[in-house]
Amino acid sequence: MKVGILTPQGWKHEYDGWDPAVAWQRTVELTGQAEELGFESVWVFDHFTTVPNPTEEITFESFTVLAAIASVTRRVRLGHMVICSGFRNPALVAKLASTLDVVSGGRFELGIGAGWKRDEWDAYGYGFPEIGDRMAAFGDALEVISRMLGPGRATYAGEHARVDGAINVPKGIQRHIPIIVGGNGRKRTAGYAIRFADELNFVMIGPDDVEARMADVRQRCAEEGRDPATLRFSLYANDEDMGRAGQRRIDLLAAFAGIGLDRLVAFPTKRSPTAEAQAAFADDCRAAGIELDAPVAVAG
Repeated sequence: MKVGILTPQGWKHEYDGWDPAVAWQRTVELTGQAEELGFESVWVFDHFTTVPNPTEEITFESFTVLAAIASVTRRVRLGHMVICSGFRNPALVAKLASTLDVVSGGRFELGIGAGWKRDEWDAYGYGFPEIGDRMAAFGDALEVISRMLGPGRATYAGEHARVDGAINVPKGIQRHIPIIVGGNGRKRTAGYAIRFADELNFVMIGPDDVEARMADVRQRCAEEGRDPATLRFSLYANDEDMGRAGQRRIDLLAAFAGIGLDRLVAFPTKRSPTAEAQAAFADDCRAAGIELDAPVAVAG
């Protein structure tokens, strides 16, 4: 099992009261340390204001953060956990993804979901459609994005999104930019992952539930004509479970690795955005029998 790290952005109040320049420097430092410690990937949230309630505190914008940290890392994979499909035109998302893949030297992965945080939708003028409409729009977004990332000119006409001969150059450095569908929905979310994605990302559920859901989705893959081995599974782990060092965290990490999860993403610096907290998480990963990548020096 690979292990990724969410780098601080302020969304969960880790930077309340901080000077923005100091907070940003800490994000850069912790991102560099994550690479040095051997974590496989670094991720960001795609939100505009703090959770659970919006406050006038720091929340760094996600695409800007990824472009910046791409320049100070060399090995780690980079992506969102996950983009809200309703916040941007999907053709623009594909253009952003392709450019980020070039900027990062071929390390970008496109994590995307339907979105849920109503106060952001309302405050920023998106409205807040019912869940059925948000899911339908998500499906159209995946149709557009998959075509934009593919060869040639992209054309698609759906109820919620369309492109007509749209050009997306450069395509990125990777032959195929991985698409990660995020969410716990058993029907439509899993169905979109089976149809469009390289990976299905679950959110804050336990090992037993993850194991059962992986089995269900693999069965659906087989029934729908997709080789189950071609779909990976990941988890954004519960912050409370991953935020406290010690045997309970070690046991949970080992349990997730034991069920065959491909990737676990955690935010161990939520409570304390410090190098010590992140290093302690690396120690617990190794204590759980998880092999991290070889340490590297960050770019100067």
